[in-house]
Amino acid sequence: MATLLVAASIYLAARWGDWRPSWLGAGLVQGLLAASIGRWLGLARWWWWLNLLFVPALLLASGAALPSWVFLAGFVLLLLINWNSAVEGVPLYLSGARCREQLLTLLAERGAEFRFVDLGCGPAGTLLYLARRFPAAQFVGVETAPLTFAIAWLRCLAQGNCRVRYQSLWRTDLSAFEVVYCFLSPAPMAALWDKARAQMKPGSWLLSNSFEVPGVPAERVIDLHDWRQSRLLLWRMGGD
Repeated sequence: MATLLVAASIYLAARWGDWRPSWLGAGLVQGLLAASIGRWLGLARWWWWLNLLFVPALLLASGAALPSWVFLAGFVLLLLINWNSAVEGVPLYLSGARCREQLLTLLAERGAEFRFVDLGCGPAGTLLYLARRFPAAQFVGVETAPLTFAIAWLRCLAQGNCRVRYQSLWRTDLSAFEVVYCFLSPAPMAALWDKARAQMKPGSWLLSNSFEVPGVPAERVIDLHDWRQSRLLLWRMGGD
């Protein structure tokens, strides 16, 4: 949207006047617009900086005599972060602030002590947020994207009731947890449901951000009212 607005402005300025912005100047304006739109949409604060700097950085890099290893390093970095997308069909999705608030409300219903696992915890933002607010509960995150795991593991070192494992969700024993949370993709949900039914104990919860189990209506659906129109879906094991 920001790029289209800037492009249209440059076109109109060239057609009806003599103003000719530099490419870098146009990129900075695009970044400011993109960051403002991101804030309006309710994106996390780090997205504002990414939106602000992405196009200017791209324009600067395009005119620089960069060595070839820089591009290889960029590819490897993206691979280390997005490994799950290539291997398991699960991109890196980050739970928003409204999802965390609803998780906080839901978990309060289970009392002070429970065991929680985040299947594909990413950089552990949600995991740490919850662990700090339920000090008597135990929180585990599993992650297989190497760099994302390293970040999550380091962030959780100082939090006594929170730990992160380098482990596939398919190798995680769900029977050890009263609450299982995931933000995956449509691809693994049917198989995850079969795994949950086989392993999770009666009364435990399976929580999914946005993605449904095919053919299995959730017991509770909570609209998060964010820009993605996300929902939090809850299935109680043994409820049938």
